[in-house]
Amino acid sequence: MNSTAELARQTSGPQHGKPAEHDSKPPFGQLNSTQINIVTTIDLSRALQTWSLADSAFLMDNSPASTGKGTPNLETVCRQGQVLNWLLYFVDMKQRSDGTWPQFAQIVNIVFLNPGSAGVDPGKVCTEFKIFGGPDAVRSKLVPSYYYWAGAVLPDLPPGRYPYRLIVQCNPPLAQGNSLLQLDGPALRVIPVDAPSAGA
Repeated sequence: MNSTAELARQTSGPQHGKPAEHDSKPPFGQLNSTQINIVTTIDLSRALQTWSLADSAFLMDNSPASTGKGTPNLETVCRQGQVLNWLLYFVDMKQRSDGTWPQFAQIVNIVFLNPGSAGVDPGKVCTEFKIFGGPDAVRSKLVPSYYYWAGAVLPDLPPGRYPYRLIVQCNPPLAQGNSLLQLDGPALRVIPVDAPSAGA
């Protein structure tokens, strides 16, 4: 497990990667005008017990050609120039009987990796890659919640597979220990902007 210092270093800013491979016959994808939502549902209570997201995070998206849906290894099929939104949901989001709330978390970085390794690659995959947020309607309308990251795939990005690391931080931070959790496994499968669309 990486140390708090190592993970914190990775969260200093968005980092990006290179394609793992190129496909001569790309899969069908959504129209480029359609934004793709990548939703990660986390069993945070279990994650904090095992200190891992590997068995506690399940990813889905609205791209029809994506594979690994409902697993930590989602491969999202997207086009060059397409807008992607990353969102977090939690298994336990209800207020407890004593008036307290369960532990929440927020995305603090999405780091693209070197293919075939866990090393970070400095190449750029997305533009305008940043967090968005609004009032937390669940706990307090005065406290912003940042569960929503968005970026657009570079329009000239070479088609291929781009693995990434999802890094989340407990919110509020834990009183003791490391408050950062990471998931290696998901990836983007970038196809040409003019590739056939689903149903075409």
